[in-house]
Amino acid sequence: MPGMLEKIKQFSRSPQGRRAAEQVRRASADPRRRAQARQLLGRLRGRRH
Repeated sequence: MPGMLEKIKQFSRSPQGRRAAEQVRRASADPRRRAQARQLLGRLRGRRH
């Protein structure tokens, strides 16, 4: 799917993409947000915590 990957690359280089990446970095530094993300990933994988 080269078209989709190209769109993702373009988005990541755009100001909106950079803002989104910065928000993710800030959220990942917060222990409470990190735990929420871990819990969500566990649910997506089919495990319940």
